[in-house]
Amino acid sequence: MRHDPPPTKVATLNAEQAAHLDRDGYLLLRGAVPEAWRDALCQAFDAGVGTGDQWAAPRGAGWRHALVDLDPVVQRTCRLPPLLAAGAQMLGGPFFLAQVEGREPLKDGGHQPLHRDGAGMNAVAALVFLDPYGPDNGATRVIPRHRDPGDLERGEAESLSLIIAGEAGDILVFDANLPHGATCNLSGARRRSLLLSFMQEGDRAAIEACRAIRNVRMATGEVFVP
Repeated sequence: MRHDPPPTKVATLNAEQAAHLDRDGYLLLRGAVPEAWRDALCQAFDAGVGTGDQWAAPRGAGWRHALVDLDPVVQRTCRLPPLLAAGAQMLGGPFFLAQVEGREPLKDGGHQPLHRDGAGMNAVAALVFLDPYGPDNGATRVIPRHRDPGDLERGEAESLSLIIAGEAGDILVFDANLPHGATCNLSGARRRSLLLSFMQEGDRAAIEACRAIRNVRMATGEVFVP
């Protein structure tokens, strides 16, 4: 007989954070990762870097990728209360951690066109920064929700974007349908991050069906509820 664990209750954001997230579609949680965890996260990232054949699907050129989803400190980081609270604010109902992997733009690499990752599903993405980040080393840019032009092919889309900058230990959490994209790492300075996604429980079957192609090794059965 199957016995599913009880859902994990998630705290709520404070009113100011919730209003910012609702208006802009993203929230920067500064210093959210405890300082004592940061060296271990960097070590997990570097240990997870391998060759291209460790991935079931090809990875983009100009990036370093790391398998990190079985690391216990990475898993704890994905469950930090402010991060889960932001996920709950956006998803509104039961959700689960679908994926976490490491990414780092290489020197002169990393630039992405502005894009949306939602693919018709309600999803939340988050970047846990392991190094200082800014316009010189491939930081992510976003178009706030209230400035979203809709059509990203329109000429003014890039001019509406904001490049997010900060320090190791920050977490950028955003609606996956929000226009976003990394910039080019011109300096070559390290800009390691953990990229993770939360999905609505109702989309679990579709997401789990492709876990092998996404190199998901971790257990994903835990359900979070607002």
